[in-house]
Amino acid sequence: MRAEVRAFVVEQLADMNYDVEGLDDDTTLGPAGVDLESLALADLSVRVEDRYGVTFADDESEQLALMTVGEFTTMVANRVTQATTGTAATSDKA
Repeated sequence: MRAEVRAFVVEQLADMNYDVEGLDDDTTLGPAGVDLESLALADLSVRVEDRYGVTFADDESEQLALMTVGEFTTMVANRVTQATTGTAATSDKA
């Protein structure tokens, strides 16, 4: 599941006109990495929510901006797994 989520995230970043050349799991989503601004991060979050049926709380945006691509995709994959198995999410730290 994680590989599928990662491929989707990279595809969406490219669609949003971000440079994905050399992007790896250690690349941050925010400054010094992909450099997503808050609106772009919100756009990516909505695309992920629509595709995988997961949700992000409004207060998570700052946390998401500090995550790496690997941390973000792991968190999303964990939420998808939890949603499909009916397990309540308590913590999504990568």
